[in-house]
Amino acid sequence: MSEPVRLMRPYMTFEDVEEDFRAVFSSGQFTRGAHVDAFVKDIKHYTGAEHAFLATSATTALWVALKCLGIVAGDEVAVADFSFPATANVVEDLGAIPVFVDVDLDTFNMSPADLAAKITPKIKAVIFVDALGNPTGLHEIQAVCRQHGIPLIEDAACAIGSTERGVRCGGIADITCFSFHPRKLLNTGEGGAITTNRADWADWLRVKLMHGADGMRGLCLDFIDYGYNFRLPELQAIMGRKQLTQLDAIVANRNAVRQAYVEQLAPIGFMPQRIGDDVLHNVQSLVFRVPKNLDRNALVHYLKTKEIETTLGTYCQSGTTYFSKKYADVQPRAMQLEATTITVPCYEGVPVTRVCDEIIRFAQSPGRAKTPSNG
Repeated sequence: MSEPVRLMRPYMTFEDVEEDFRAVFSSGQFTRGAHVDAFVKDIKHYTGAEHAFLATSATTALWVALKCLGIVAGDEVAVADFSFPATANVVEDLGAIPVFVDVDLDTFNMSPADLAAKITPKIKAVIFVDALGNPTGLHEIQAVCRQHGIPLIEDAACAIGSTERGVRCGGIADITCFSFHPRKLLNTGEGGAITTNRADWADWLRVKLMHGADGMRGLCLDFIDYGYNFRLPELQAIMGRKQLTQLDAIVANRNAVRQAYVEQLAPIGFMPQRIGDDVLHNVQSLVFRVPKNLDRNALVHYLKTKEIETTLGTYCQSGTTYFSKKYADVQPRAMQLEATTITVPCYEGVPVTRVCDEIIRFAQSPGRAKTPSNG
Protein backbone atom coordinates (compact mmCIF):
# COMPACT_ATOMS: atom_id res chain seq x y z
CA MET A 1 0.00 0.00 0.00
CA SER A 2 1.31 3.45 -0.89
CA GLU A 3 2.39 5.83 1.83
CA PRO A 4 0.08 8.80 2.55
CA VAL A 5 1.15 11.97 0.76
CA ARG A 6 1.36 14.85 3.23
CA LEU A 7 0.73 18.41 2.16
CA MET A 8 4.03 19.57 3.66
CA ARG A 9 7.14 18.01 5.17
CA PRO A 10 9.77 19.80 7.27
CA TYR A 11 13.18 20.45 5.74
CA MET A 12 14.93 19.53 8.96
CA THR A 13 15.50 16.54 11.20
CA PHE A 14 16.18 16.30 14.91
CA GLU A 15 19.72 15.20 14.11
CA ASP A 16 20.28 18.55 12.37
CA VAL A 17 19.74 20.45 15.62
CA GLU A 18 20.49 17.88 18.31
CA GLU A 19 24.01 19.05 19.12
CA ASP A 20 23.00 22.68 19.50
CA PHE A 21 19.88 21.72 21.47
CA ARG A 22 22.00 19.73 23.92
CA ALA A 23 24.36 22.68 24.32
CA VAL A 24 21.43 24.95 25.19
CA PHE A 25 20.16 22.48 27.79
CA SER A 26 23.64 22.25 29.24
CA SER A 27 24.03 26.01 29.44
CA GLY A 28 20.53 26.78 30.67
CA GLN A 29 20.40 29.78 28.31
CA PHE A 30 16.96 29.22 26.78
CA THR A 31 16.23 32.80 25.76
CA ARG A 32 18.10 35.95 24.69
CA GLY A 33 21.18 33.91 23.88
CA ALA A 34 23.77 33.67 21.13
CA HIS A 35 21.52 31.81 18.69
CA VAL A 36 18.79 34.44 18.89
CA ASP A 37 21.32 37.19 18.24
CA ALA A 38 22.84 35.24 15.35
CA PHE A 39 19.42 34.48 13.81
CA VAL A 40 18.60 38.19 13.78
CA LYS A 41 21.87 38.91 11.97
CA ASP A 42 21.25 36.04 9.54
CA ILE A 43 17.81 37.42 8.64
CA LYS A 44 19.23 40.90 8.05
CA HIS A 45 21.96 39.50 5.84
CA TYR A 46 19.62 37.23 3.91
CA THR A 47 16.89 39.81 3.25
CA GLY A 48 19.15 42.81 2.85
CA ALA A 49 17.15 44.72 5.46
CA GLU A 50 18.88 47.19 7.75
CA HIS A 51 17.02 46.02 10.86
CA ALA A 52 15.37 42.77 11.98
CA PHE A 53 13.47 41.63 15.06
CA LEU A 54 12.10 38.24 16.02
CA ALA A 55 8.50 37.60 17.07
CA THR A 56 6.30 34.73 18.18
CA SER A 57 4.37 34.65 14.88
CA ALA A 58 3.55 36.70 11.80
CA THR A 59 0.33 37.68 13.56
CA THR A 60 2.13 39.31 16.47
CA ALA A 61 4.61 40.81 14.00
CA LEU A 62 1.77 42.42 12.02
CA TRP A 63 0.11 43.66 15.20
CA VAL A 64 3.36 45.26 16.37
CA ALA A 65 3.93 46.75 12.90
CA LEU A 66 0.56 48.48 13.03
CA LYS A 67 1.33 49.77 16.52
CA CYS A 68 4.67 51.03 15.24
CA LEU A 69 2.88 53.00 12.52
CA GLY A 70 0.59 54.56 15.11
CA ILE A 71 -2.60 52.90 13.88
CA VAL A 72 -5.42 53.60 16.34
CA ALA A 73 -9.14 53.01 16.64
CA GLY A 74 -11.08 54.55 13.78
CA ASP A 75 -8.17 54.51 11.31
CA GLU A 76 -8.63 52.59 8.09
CA VAL A 77 -6.10 50.07 6.76
CA ALA A 78 -6.28 48.72 3.21
CA VAL A 79 -5.84 44.94 3.28
CA ALA A 80 -5.33 42.47 0.43
CA ASP A 81 -8.39 40.23 0.69
CA PHE A 82 -7.05 36.81 -0.37
CA SER A 83 -5.18 35.77 2.77
CA PHE A 84 -5.46 33.91 6.03
CA PRO A 85 -7.72 36.06 8.29
CA ALA A 86 -4.84 36.95 10.63
CA THR A 87 -4.06 39.78 8.20
CA ALA A 88 -7.34 41.56 8.87
CA ASN A 89 -7.70 40.32 12.47
CA VAL A 90 -4.80 42.46 13.68
CA VAL A 91 -6.41 45.56 12.17
CA GLU A 92 -9.71 44.72 13.83
CA ASP A 93 -8.05 44.06 17.19
CA LEU A 94 -6.69 47.61 17.30
CA GLY A 95 -10.14 49.05 16.67
CA ALA A 96 -9.12 50.13 13.17
CA ILE A 97 -11.22 49.34 10.10
CA PRO A 98 -10.01 46.89 7.43
CA VAL A 99 -10.77 48.11 3.93
CA PHE A 100 -10.71 44.96 1.81
CA VAL A 101 -8.98 45.32 -1.53
CA ASP A 102 -9.79 42.75 -4.19
CA VAL A 103 -7.11 40.76 -5.95
CA ASP A 104 -5.97 39.76 -9.41
CA LEU A 105 -7.41 36.40 -10.50
CA ASP A 106 -4.10 35.32 -12.02
CA THR A 107 -1.48 36.43 -9.46
CA PHE A 108 -3.90 36.25 -6.47
CA ASN A 109 -2.35 39.51 -5.22
CA MET A 110 -3.73 42.95 -4.41
CA SER A 111 -5.11 44.82 -7.41
CA PRO A 112 -3.35 48.20 -7.84
CA ALA A 113 -6.44 49.60 -9.55
CA ASP A 114 -8.76 48.52 -6.76
CA LEU A 115 -6.36 49.90 -4.15
CA ALA A 116 -6.13 53.25 -5.92
CA ALA A 117 -9.94 53.42 -6.10
CA LYS A 118 -10.30 52.79 -2.36
CA ILE A 119 -7.66 55.18 -1.04
CA THR A 120 -9.12 58.03 1.00
CA PRO A 121 -7.62 60.36 3.64
CA LYS A 122 -8.76 57.82 6.25
CA ILE A 123 -6.41 55.11 4.92
CA LYS A 124 -3.37 55.17 7.21
CA ALA A 125 -1.57 52.04 5.99
CA VAL A 126 -1.68 49.36 3.30
CA ILE A 127 -1.04 45.66 3.91
CA PHE A 128 0.10 43.84 0.78
CA VAL A 129 0.00 40.05 1.07
CA ASP A 130 2.47 37.92 -0.90
CA ALA A 131 -0.25 35.40 -1.65
CA LEU A 132 1.16 31.91 -1.09
CA GLY A 133 4.68 33.37 -1.24
CA ASN A 134 4.25 35.26 -4.53
CA PRO A 135 5.41 38.93 -4.40
CA THR A 136 4.29 39.75 -7.96
CA GLY A 137 3.12 43.37 -8.05
CA LEU A 138 4.69 44.43 -4.75
CA HIS A 139 6.72 47.24 -6.32
CA GLU A 140 3.63 48.43 -8.20
CA ILE A 141 1.68 48.64 -4.95
CA GLN A 142 4.65 50.39 -3.36
CA ALA A 143 4.46 53.07 -6.08
CA VAL A 144 0.77 53.66 -5.34
CA CYS A 145 1.53 53.99 -1.63
CA ARG A 146 4.37 56.42 -2.24
CA GLN A 147 2.19 58.52 -4.50
CA HIS A 148 -0.27 58.94 -1.62
CA GLY A 149 2.27 59.07 1.21
CA ILE A 150 0.92 55.90 2.85
CA PRO A 151 3.23 53.39 4.58
CA LEU A 152 3.34 49.89 3.10
CA ILE A 153 3.35 46.79 5.29
CA GLU A 154 4.25 43.56 3.53
CA ASP A 155 2.54 40.50 4.97
CA ALA A 156 5.28 38.14 3.86
CA ALA A 157 4.14 35.33 6.11
CA CYS A 158 4.65 32.93 3.19
CA ALA A 159 7.36 34.76 1.27
CA ILE A 160 10.80 34.35 2.82
CA GLY A 161 13.12 33.42 -0.04
CA SER A 162 11.03 35.16 -2.71
CA THR A 163 12.24 38.16 -4.72
CA GLU A 164 10.87 40.80 -7.06
CA ARG A 165 13.12 42.85 -9.34
CA GLY A 166 16.11 41.14 -7.76
CA VAL A 167 15.28 42.32 -4.24
CA ARG A 168 14.33 39.82 -1.56
CA CYS A 169 11.14 40.12 0.41
CA GLY A 170 12.02 41.84 3.64
CA GLY A 171 13.97 44.56 1.87
CA ILE A 172 11.25 46.11 -0.31
CA ALA A 173 8.29 47.37 1.74
CA ASP A 174 8.49 49.92 4.54
CA ILE A 175 8.04 47.14 7.07
CA THR A 176 7.80 43.38 6.46
CA CYS A 177 6.44 40.55 8.59
CA PHE A 178 7.42 36.88 8.20
CA SER A 179 6.02 33.64 9.58
CA PHE A 180 7.96 30.56 10.67
CA HIS A 181 4.87 28.36 11.12
CA PRO A 182 5.25 24.60 10.44
CA ARG A 183 3.71 24.94 6.96
CA LYS A 184 6.27 27.55 5.99
CA LEU A 185 9.60 26.83 4.31
CA LEU A 186 11.44 28.10 7.34
CA ASN A 187 9.80 26.27 10.24
CA THR A 188 10.53 27.01 13.90
CA GLY A 189 7.32 25.40 15.18
CA GLU A 190 5.84 28.86 15.65
CA GLY A 191 7.61 32.15 15.17
CA GLY A 192 8.04 35.20 13.01
CA ALA A 193 10.15 38.24 12.25
CA ILE A 194 9.92 41.93 11.37
CA THR A 195 12.29 43.77 9.03
CA THR A 196 12.56 47.43 8.14
CA ASN A 197 15.04 49.93 6.74
CA ARG A 198 13.68 52.77 8.90
CA ALA A 199 16.04 53.58 11.77
CA ASP A 200 13.34 55.42 13.75
CA TRP A 201 10.95 52.48 13.55
CA ALA A 202 13.80 50.14 14.49
CA ASP A 203 14.47 52.23 17.61
CA TRP A 204 10.79 51.99 18.56
CA LEU A 205 10.71 48.23 17.96
CA ARG A 206 13.91 47.64 19.93
CA VAL A 207 12.43 49.28 23.03
CA LYS A 208 8.86 48.01 22.70
CA LEU A 209 9.92 44.39 22.13
CA MET A 210 12.03 44.56 25.30
CA HIS A 211 9.14 45.40 27.64
CA GLY A 212 9.90 49.09 27.09
CA ALA A 213 13.46 48.84 28.41
CA ASP A 214 16.37 50.78 26.96
CA GLY A 215 19.71 50.14 28.61
CA MET A 216 20.41 49.99 32.32
CA ARG A 217 19.81 52.20 35.33
CA GLY A 218 22.39 50.99 37.75
CA LEU A 219 21.75 47.29 38.26
CA CYS A 220 18.24 47.57 36.82
CA LEU A 221 16.81 47.70 33.35
CA ASP A 222 15.73 51.24 32.49
CA PHE A 223 12.07 51.02 31.48
CA ILE A 224 11.51 54.20 29.51
CA ASP A 225 8.18 53.04 28.03
CA TYR A 226 5.67 50.21 28.33
CA GLY A 227 6.24 47.30 25.99
CA TYR A 228 5.74 43.66 25.06
CA ASN A 229 7.28 40.20 25.10
CA PHE A 230 7.00 38.39 21.76
CA ARG A 231 10.41 36.71 22.01
CA LEU A 232 11.56 33.69 20.05
CA PRO A 233 13.49 31.25 22.29
CA GLU A 234 16.96 29.86 21.63
CA LEU A 235 15.76 26.42 20.51
CA GLN A 236 13.54 27.93 17.83
CA ALA A 237 16.31 30.26 16.71
CA ILE A 238 18.55 27.21 16.21
CA MET A 239 15.88 25.63 14.00
CA GLY A 240 15.55 28.81 11.96
CA ARG A 241 19.27 29.25 11.45
CA LYS A 242 19.75 25.68 10.24
CA GLN A 243 17.04 26.03 7.61
CA LEU A 244 18.00 29.51 6.46
CA THR A 245 21.32 28.16 5.19
CA GLN A 246 19.39 25.71 2.98
CA LEU A 247 16.65 28.08 1.86
CA ASP A 248 17.90 28.91 -1.64
CA ALA A 249 18.32 25.21 -2.43
CA ILE A 250 14.83 24.50 -1.04
CA VAL A 251 13.35 27.22 -3.26
CA ALA A 252 15.11 25.86 -6.34
CA ASN A 253 13.81 22.36 -5.64
CA ARG A 254 10.25 23.56 -5.10
CA ASN A 255 10.32 25.42 -8.40
CA ALA A 256 11.40 22.20 -10.13
CA VAL A 257 8.52 20.34 -8.46
CA ARG A 258 6.14 23.12 -9.51
CA GLN A 259 7.23 22.78 -13.13
CA ALA A 260 6.63 19.02 -13.02
CA TYR A 261 3.07 19.60 -11.78
CA VAL A 262 2.38 22.30 -14.37
CA GLU A 263 3.51 20.06 -17.21
CA GLN A 264 0.99 17.41 -16.20
CA LEU A 265 -1.96 19.50 -15.00
CA ALA A 266 -1.99 22.53 -17.32
CA PRO A 267 -3.03 20.41 -20.35
CA ILE A 268 -6.27 19.44 -18.56
CA GLY A 269 -7.14 23.01 -17.62
CA PHE A 270 -5.58 23.54 -14.19
CA MET A 271 -4.23 27.11 -14.06
CA PRO A 272 -1.18 27.75 -11.85
CA GLN A 273 -0.80 31.03 -9.97
CA ARG A 274 0.87 33.52 -12.31
CA ILE A 275 4.36 34.57 -11.29
CA GLY A 276 5.82 37.79 -12.68
CA ASP A 277 8.76 37.62 -15.08
CA ASP A 278 10.87 39.58 -12.58
CA VAL A 279 9.89 37.39 -9.64
CA LEU A 280 11.52 34.41 -7.98
CA HIS A 281 8.70 32.59 -6.19
CA ASN A 282 9.63 30.42 -3.22
CA VAL A 283 6.59 28.22 -4.00
CA GLN A 284 5.56 28.33 -0.36
CA SER A 285 2.28 26.80 -1.52
CA LEU A 286 1.66 25.30 -4.95
CA VAL A 287 -1.83 26.39 -5.91
CA PHE A 288 -3.91 25.88 -9.04
CA ARG A 289 -7.30 27.18 -10.11
CA VAL A 290 -9.37 24.14 -10.98
CA PRO A 291 -11.16 23.96 -14.35
CA LYS A 292 -14.58 25.60 -14.29
CA ASN A 293 -16.37 22.32 -14.88
CA LEU A 294 -14.87 20.63 -11.80
CA ASP A 295 -15.94 20.82 -8.17
CA ARG A 296 -12.90 21.75 -6.08
CA ASN A 297 -14.36 20.42 -2.83
CA ALA A 298 -15.21 17.09 -4.42
CA LEU A 299 -11.65 16.85 -5.77
CA VAL A 300 -10.16 17.48 -2.31
CA HIS A 301 -12.43 14.81 -0.80
CA TYR A 302 -11.57 12.35 -3.59
CA LEU A 303 -7.84 12.84 -3.09
CA LYS A 304 -8.28 12.30 0.64
CA THR A 305 -9.70 8.84 -0.10
CA LYS A 306 -6.47 8.19 -2.00
CA GLU A 307 -4.45 9.37 1.03
CA ILE A 308 -3.27 12.53 -0.72
CA GLU A 309 -3.54 15.65 1.44
CA THR A 310 -4.69 18.83 -0.31
CA THR A 311 -6.60 21.93 0.74
CA LEU A 312 -8.00 25.21 -0.56
CA GLY A 313 -5.64 28.00 -1.68
CA THR A 314 -6.50 30.40 1.15
CA TYR A 315 -9.38 32.56 2.33
CA CYS A 316 -11.47 35.47 1.14
CA GLN A 317 -11.25 37.42 4.40
CA SER A 318 -14.17 39.68 3.58
CA GLY A 319 -16.31 36.57 3.04
CA THR A 320 -15.71 35.01 6.46
CA THR A 321 -18.72 34.90 8.75
CA TYR A 322 -17.38 37.63 11.05
CA PHE A 323 -16.21 40.15 8.45
CA SER A 324 -19.11 39.63 6.03
CA LYS A 325 -21.62 40.23 8.81
CA LYS A 326 -19.83 43.30 10.13
CA TYR A 327 -18.85 45.02 6.88
CA ALA A 328 -20.97 43.40 4.13
CA ASP A 329 -18.22 44.09 1.57
CA VAL A 330 -17.32 40.70 0.11
CA GLN A 331 -14.73 41.00 -2.67
CA PRO A 332 -15.87 38.89 -5.66
CA ARG A 333 -12.51 37.85 -7.08
CA ALA A 334 -11.11 36.84 -3.69
CA MET A 335 -14.27 34.83 -3.06
CA GLN A 336 -13.95 33.18 -6.46
CA LEU A 337 -10.38 32.16 -5.66
CA GLU A 338 -11.36 30.76 -2.26
CA ALA A 339 -13.93 28.55 -4.00
CA THR A 340 -11.86 27.39 -6.95
CA THR A 341 -8.22 26.98 -5.85
CA ILE A 342 -6.46 23.86 -4.62
CA THR A 343 -3.11 23.50 -2.86
CA VAL A 344 -1.19 20.35 -3.77
CA PRO A 345 1.75 18.73 -1.95
CA CYS A 346 5.08 20.29 -2.90
CA TYR A 347 8.45 19.28 -1.45
CA GLU A 348 11.51 17.26 -2.34
CA GLY A 349 10.58 13.64 -3.05
CA VAL A 350 6.83 14.21 -3.39
CA PRO A 351 5.33 11.66 -5.81
CA VAL A 352 4.17 14.20 -8.40
CA THR A 353 3.06 11.62 -10.94
CA ARG A 354 0.95 9.76 -8.38
CA VAL A 355 -0.80 12.97 -7.33
CA CYS A 356 -1.34 14.11 -10.92
CA ASP A 357 -2.58 10.69 -12.03
CA GLU A 358 -5.29 10.79 -9.38
CA ILE A 359 -6.26 14.36 -10.28
CA ILE A 360 -6.46 13.43 -13.96
CA ARG A 361 -8.46 10.30 -13.09
CA PHE A 362 -10.93 12.43 -11.14
CA ALA A 363 -11.18 15.06 -13.88
CA GLN A 364 -11.82 12.49 -16.60
CA SER A 365 -14.27 10.30 -14.68
CA PRO A 366 -17.89 10.37 -15.85
CA GLY A 367 -20.15 12.44 -13.63
CA ARG A 368 -17.42 14.62 -12.19
CA ALA A 369 -18.50 17.76 -14.04
CA LYS A 370 -20.44 20.36 -12.08
CA THR A 371 -24.20 20.33 -12.40
CA PRO A 372 -26.83 22.62 -10.87
CA SER A 373 -27.39 19.99 -8.18
CA ASN A 374 -23.74 19.42 -7.16
CA GLY A 375 -22.33 22.93 -7.39
